[in-house]
Amino acid sequence: MAGQHIVASFDEELGQIDRLIRDMGDLAQAMVTAATQSLLDNDVPLAQRVISDDVVMDARQRELDERAIALIAKRQPMAQDLRAVVGAIRMASDLERIGDLAKNISKRVSAVGQGAMQRKLSHSIDGMAQLVRAQLAGVIDNYVGRNPQALVTLRADDENIDVQYTAVFRELLTYMMEDPRNITACTHLLFCAKNLERIGDHATNIAENAYYVMVGQQLPLHRPKLDETSISGASA
Repeated sequence: MAGQHIVASFDEELGQIDRLIRDMGDLAQAMVTAATQSLLDNDVPLAQRVISDDVVMDARQRELDERAIALIAKRQPMAQDLRAVVGAIRMASDLERIGDLAKNISKRVSAVGQGAMQRKLSHSIDGMAQLVRAQLAGVIDNYVGRNPQALVTLRADDENIDVQYTAVFRELLTYMMEDPRNITACTHLLFCAKNLERIGDHATNIAENAYYVMVGQQLPLHRPKLDETSISGASA
């Protein structure tokens, strides 16, 4: 996380914070994967497990915040060390929100229901879910591997998720217009798709903060954003 310090316990405290970020990242990936799988398979027990895992995620964020605040108060870190601690707090907040969004998807699994039509509707967001999972996994892997340039590329890849979200939005809207009986399931799926799009945004936030921790410079403010549903005022 930083260079070696004269006080070995300082390095250990920084290492504990870093390990918590890695643990939260692993849990976030598992929650998003399980949430989307439970939606596609109408697996209510799996969805309930994701909801339960959110409690673990919240506890890890609280632990990280407490450790970070105690380290700042005791060690008064500067430069790279301070960036690492503040960046960890920011990344933990985004990871906690990813857990919340995965939980929100899981809560809608039973409402979407089952049957041939419901499975067809659910699978319309499968491609988007794969992009989101790849984005999140890449961000965490490159944070652990300390690869800032890869994080720049991943940040730009959020555009692909936005494009896919727009396609899913239009497809589900078409299903609702074709048959009013699809409205309930499609409405729940629209919210699930929006949650996935927001997970992509939080993964991008993590990439930006991780880059700042490693390089000491902020990425440009402009970030590609192609969610066309908000342009028409019809965002889910």
